[in-house]
Amino acid sequence: MPIVIAIGVFVLLAGLVSAFGYSHYVKPTRLLDQLVTTTSDTLPSSLTERKQKVNFSFAQLLEPIGNMLPISSQDALATKHELTAAGFRSRSAVPVFYGSKIVLAVGLVALGLVLRHKVSNRILSVVTPVACGGLGYALPGIILGRLVKRRQEKIRFALPDVLDLLVVCSEAGSGLDQSLVNVARELKTVHPAVAEELAIVNMEIMAGKGRADALRNFGRRTGEEEVKKLTAILIQTDRFGTSVSEALRTQSDFLRVRRRQEAEERAGKVGVKLVFPIFFFCLPSLLVVTAGPGIVQLFENLFPIMNKLH
Repeated sequence: MPIVIAIGVFVLLAGLVSAFGYSHYVKPTRLLDQLVTTTSDTLPSSLTERKQKVNFSFAQLLEPIGNMLPISSQDALATKHELTAAGFRSRSAVPVFYGSKIVLAVGLVALGLVLRHKVSNRILSVVTPVACGGLGYALPGIILGRLVKRRQEKIRFALPDVLDLLVVCSEAGSGLDQSLVNVARELKTVHPAVAEELAIVNMEIMAGKGRADALRNFGRRTGEEEVKKLTAILIQTDRFGTSVSEALRTQSDFLRVRRRQEAEERAGKVGVKLVFPIFFFCLPSLLVVTAGPGIVQLFENLFPIMNKLH
């Protein structure tokens, strides 16, 4: 029986590793995805349409489920802002998000009902399905929060490069609108998140919205404080007619210094964070290796002598 369990665990782990490697590294359509970003004409339209249908089939399944959930307008608006900050801007993003909450909650409740029969305690058998349902309902929100923070971090790390390119474009004689277009085009492959946001700013300006309003929307969409500071600087320089390049260069230097200080702060906290792993994991192993043979010899030799003396 243990051999069968070991073989089953090995086959399961091998299947999971193989599926992950296939989907992320050796998937045949990975090369086609790279070609689509450069030359869209080389890929047949039927393949792209089929890929889009596969990608959006699960979202189309979750959307009607999410529409059944009664949501207030304030909660829907707040969820929409969070989804926008995470990079999800489709009209069905909010119902798909709530649909995923319902599906996960129902699925984990069913899993809890299956597992409750294996729990001997009656209280735990009642609490387990409820806890699983609450976890399933809260899990999409937790994942969304992590996605928002990760995207904000990417945008924050990309801001110094954005400011340097804006300085180069402004000193070359380009206006602010054309500088934003050039920066969005040049950073599309290196920093896609900030390039996407700058492209949205350009589209809003081309659609007739004021430059100040488009920049404020940029800071409001991302929710990043450094982006809000940058947009405030650009709005002030545009309003008062001051030098854009000097302000952007100063802000770029400030962001680089702050990023270096944050790295030094994290490095300073490493020693404190390593105390508990060293104390609970490394130190016992070290004591067993170093003092273990001596303690064994002590029990084998000293205790028998003491028993003979008594």
